[in-house]
Amino acid sequence: MQVSLSGSSGFIGQELIQKFSGTEWNFIIIDRESFAMDDDTFTTKNIEGADVVINLAGAPIIHRWSESYKNEIYQSRIGTTRKIAKCIIKSRTKPKVFISASAIGIYDSHSTHTEESTRFSDDFLGKVCREWEAEALAAQSCCRVVIIRTGVVLGRNGGALASLHKMFSVGLGGVVGDGQQDFSWIHVRDLMNIFDFVIANDKISGIVNGVAPNPTTNLHFTKTFGKVLTQPAIMKVPNFALKALYGEGAISLLNGQKVLPEKLLKNGFVFQFPAIESALLNLYRI
Repeated sequence: MQVSLSGSSGFIGQELIQKFSGTEWNFIIIDRESFAMDDDTFTTKNIEGADVVINLAGAPIIHRWSESYKNEIYQSRIGTTRKIAKCIIKSRTKPKVFISASAIGIYDSHSTHTEESTRFSDDFLGKVCREWEAEALAAQSCCRVVIIRTGVVLGRNGGALASLHKMFSVGLGGVVGDGQQDFSWIHVRDLMNIFDFVIANDKISGIVNGVAPNPTTNLHFTKTFGKVLTQPAIMKVPNFALKALYGEGAISLLNGQKVLPEKLLKNGFVFQFPAIESALLNLYRI
């Protein structure tokens, strides 16, 4: 199976390559230089002959948001997705499925969200996610499109948890803000299985919430992670400190969404790590 992959240097991209290399997956890497190609060359080299196209390109969100960095967040998602979708449409042989990343930051912080929810955030991230998804959905006229809205991905090799572990392991872990914000997450192994599952299940299309079925809060996550590492987690990171460090980007840490994977559950997907306790124990005790 030929799989074209953008965002291969990121945490999730690296995990996909590690998990599926040596299987029937044969990766075609869409790197940054590829996006500078004209459309015909891009289509020939990266789309033609691919059974699956997976789009994970995007600059990191947890960062200080200057105007130039906000533009990078935007262009690294919308611009790249637009090019991929456009070239899928113009390709002679279409992929069977186009999987494009999105994020639960599209949702507001006040409701419980399934894939049917239209209660979206009006902040910068919410707007970016809506445009990001619209660019991917442009290809649904010619192939199956699946958009995976991921929560916080928990894994040892990257993402938020790898950074947090450094602080928590020496007793400097703590609650962000008041700790009451919702925390929707997923173990990286379950996320890898979701990619495999939606490729194999041609009944699944459109939005998929890539989260575990038991969201928690930042406070409960903090206490659980400290307990797993047998370290105190009593520090508090006040809102003003995060805003001083990240500026507007602090909203990515201070806001949270309560999100449920209704579509996956209805289609029979089984989570290996449905609870935060089992996920953290697997990553740091086994």
